[in-house]
Amino acid sequence: MLEKLLGGGKLEKKAITKIQEYLKTLCAATECLKETLLQESFEKTYCIENLEREADSLKREIIGIIYEGAFLPYIRPNLCNFIEIIEKAFDHMKVCAFEYRYILNSDLYGLTYKNIEEECLRIAHINVEMCQILIKSFKALWTKDNIREKNLAIRILEKKVDEIKLELTEKIRNCNLCKITNYWEGKIMSDFVDSLVSVSDVIEDASDYLYLLDLSLR
Repeated sequence: MLEKLLGGGKLEKKAITKIQEYLKTLCAATECLKETLLQESFEKTYCIENLEREADSLKREIIGIIYEGAFLPYIRPNLCNFIEIIEKAFDHMKVCAFEYRYILNSDLYGLTYKNIEEECLRIAHINVEMCQILIKSFKALWTKDNIREKNLAIRILEKKVDEIKLELTEKIRNCNLCKITNYWEGKIMSDFVDSLVSVSDVIEDASDYLYLLDLSLR
């Protein structure tokens, strides 16, 4: 597989290194979000935006290298699509961090968020775990390692996130103390939960895309 994609070119090797850096930045962002929720830190939410800017710079470098001539022509759009899928995870984490800042400084923190904090932390932890597996999947694309097993592991973890979201939703609906008093408070909580959960959806999509790319190159 490696021979089909590379041909020993410097541009290809440079692009692969940059994509790995991009994925590591994604993992750093999921870890940052998890630590933000653990520490209940207003200041730490801004690390998501810093990492998103770093990732955006890497994305531009990667696409520039690819269209400079790295990889065979039919592979280039696939790798660019892979990067663009992952970019959505940064967008979701930015929304999550933004809404969390408001939650920390409002009545939503004590009345609503603290009742679902455990579930949110579990989701954030799974997002980190899924991202770490995605890095291994990308490395496996360039070796003889098995991507299918990693793809399956990510799918299993994403299903766990879906189950936790159901628990979390029911908890809010049935909580007598969770007093959301207006539309905007409800929207803030909804956007926060949806963005946190959507990170795992994006990672699963990226994993599926890698798996299909692997199958097409056999």
